[in-house]
Amino acid sequence: MKFNTTDIGNIAKALNAEYKEMGPNYRISFESKESGRKLSIEIYPDTKLGKNSGNLITVYASSAFLQLQFCTGYVISRALGEVTFISRHEGKVSGLIVESGAGCSLYSNVDETVLSGDFTQLAPEVMLSSIALSLSEQLITESSGRLDADSLLEEDDE
Repeated sequence: MKFNTTDIGNIAKALNAEYKEMGPNYRISFESKESGRKLSIEIYPDTKLGKNSGNLITVYASSAFLQLQFCTGYVISRALGEVTFISRHEGKVSGLIVESGAGCSLYSNVDETVLSGDFTQLAPEVMLSSIALSLSEQLITESSGRLDADSLLEEDDE
């Protein structure tokens, strides 16, 4: 999947932010006045990453710099006010979760098999990553690259 302006607009909207096109990339900056945190995300569609090209997601925070290379898709949840960027490689999933409250979490090299099933059978230190990335399972199954988690809630209501 390659990010386009519709994707960027949907991501910015879910985070209650605006985006700026900055040449080869897009920047979304926002803050949480309650917590005093500020965050910026840069999305580079189809950029050169070594010998190959792919999507690059970079997060700038006051005390962290995070990158997710070869992003293969994303899950939006306006209800939760967050976007989860996913990267898959050889049965492993990495997820970068960005929250509208200017929070950010990274889960790296999570085995795909822990995304479904009985979370209570997992060790507590593994359970959090599997729950946090569980919505990405449908994204992986559908191979669409884009998932609106709120639409899943609407389907359950019908």
